[in-house]
Amino acid sequence: MYDDGLWKEMSELGWAGIFVDESHGGQGLGVVELVILQEELGYALAPSPFLSNAAAGLVIQHAGTDEQKERWLPGIASGEARGTVGVISNGAAPLVPDADSAAVIVLLDGDSGTIAEAAAFDHSLVSTIDSTRRFSRVEAGAGEPLGDSATPGTDRVATALAAVTGVAQRAMEMAVEYAWDRKQFDRPIGVNQAVSHRCAQMLLEVEGARSATYYAGWASDHEPETASLAASMAKSYASDAGWRVTASSLQVHAGIGFTWEHDLHFFLKRAKTDGVLFGDSRYHRERVAELAALAMTPASA
Repeated sequence: MYDDGLWKEMSELGWAGIFVDESHGGQGLGVVELVILQEELGYALAPSPFLSNAAAGLVIQHAGTDEQKERWLPGIASGEARGTVGVISNGAAPLVPDADSAAVIVLLDGDSGTIAEAAAFDHSLVSTIDSTRRFSRVEAGAGEPLGDSATPGTDRVATALAAVTGVAQRAMEMAVEYAWDRKQFDRPIGVNQAVSHRCAQMLLEVEGARSATYYAGWASDHEPETASLAASMAKSYASDAGWRVTASSLQVHAGIGFTWEHDLHFFLKRAKTDGVLFGDSRYHRERVAELAALAMTPASA
């Protein structure tokens, strides 16, 4: 279970509703600020329902009716009535974060979705490689339809998930620190090109993913017509980078990196899980190709 005291403190700081309009009890900030929080929480590998609650808030704020916003956003913003979002596949949402403790669940089916109290859906806990969070399978059921397209909300959720850069940053730092502490033949292993080049590649991928993610956050707040393309670009690159960086860090650590006692495996498993939530890298690359082709059509006409 999560630490209730930690979530209460995060909520009191206003983090739960950082992007929610002030009229609904939030801070009225934007996706860039949400990305900053996501990155830092990933760096600390904080076990909390922050992501699931933010996902629900983003979808409801951009796709909900006025009545749905009025009913659910204040509780999401305060952290007292949390939400979550699942994506339906074959009649159920197979991987919904924190559905067992949410007050409201949004289930998405393509561009549309339904919303209802969590009690309206049948759900059961499922085991995943990420032991720092809780996931459930939620069966599709009766719910009230959202009032608008879910795409603007899910684009912003994808951008928040692209902030797996925090996880990758910490894994890279662990690798560099170990490379200078671990010695062979009285020399740090970091002086070997095979190790130093791997660490340099980690830095390249972390910074590339970070730049793409912050650009997507900016586009969400200031240039919404490009937000879908920017979000999928960030999510596709960051999903792969998160996995590659954490896996490379494991290689630098060698044998100790494979042990359960070392913290690195938690970061690797978080990166892998974030990489598949709300579309894996392959899905988002295909979407980038599709959106880029659409963007080019007027110019070529």
